[in-house]
Amino acid sequence: MYRIIADEADFIIISKSANVHFHSQDGAAGVVAQAEQDLGIKLFAVHRLDTPTSGLLILAKSAVAARQFTELFTAHKVQKYYLALATGKPKKKQGWVIGDMAKSRRSMFKLLRTIDNPAITQFFSLSVGEGVRLYLLKPHSGKTHQLRVALASLGVPILGDALYGDAVADRCYLHAYCLHFRYGDAITGWRDYTYRDLPTQGEHFTTDNITEALVAWHEPDTLAWPTKGD
Repeated sequence: MYRIIADEADFIIISKSANVHFHSQDGAAGVVAQAEQDLGIKLFAVHRLDTPTSGLLILAKSAVAARQFTELFTAHKVQKYYLALATGKPKKKQGWVIGDMAKSRRSMFKLLRTIDNPAITQFFSLSVGEGVRLYLLKPHSGKTHQLRVALASLGVPILGDALYGDAVADRCYLHAYCLHFRYGDAITGWRDYTYRDLPTQGEHFTTDNITEALVAWHEPDTLAWPTKGD
């Protein structure tokens, strides 16, 4: 269900497997409950991943740590970066996707032209094969299905996304790749934390082309991200 990436004093970082529920459902433990059971400690979720999405999650070890992470997320001081694969030609190869989101049919969401409380996503992409592009996504908001809707709005739903495209793939190719934040307090001091997790599930995520492409995206927080005019 998950792998432990780091075990810090106040929190752990895990990598959730694809198609694992975040919350417990129908009597089966979700990833947070399973980690609690395995480690024998109470854990506090401070953000979440959709069931088909794999990758990095922060789980706080105390209510105090959870409140601090909530404050960091609210202030947009936790930088999250995702990888996705999609086929076809996007409307643009890098830039921004900005717009309000509204519920649609079949538990889907859709992107609107209004920007009253918009979902905001920056992205790069590059070709990693015939008709296949790898996307590096940086969400600036935390809307439900935000990244899945963003790529669908560009005309390139994520490969294997049964809800917004089709399921003709061995998984939904969306992965929480990197986390960067500063955590601490005035007594113990502040420290910068960066975690990366290369995707290990999915035949299309584990090719040499993907490995080579990610060399350029090894430190996503240092990249020259597109401006809003791009």
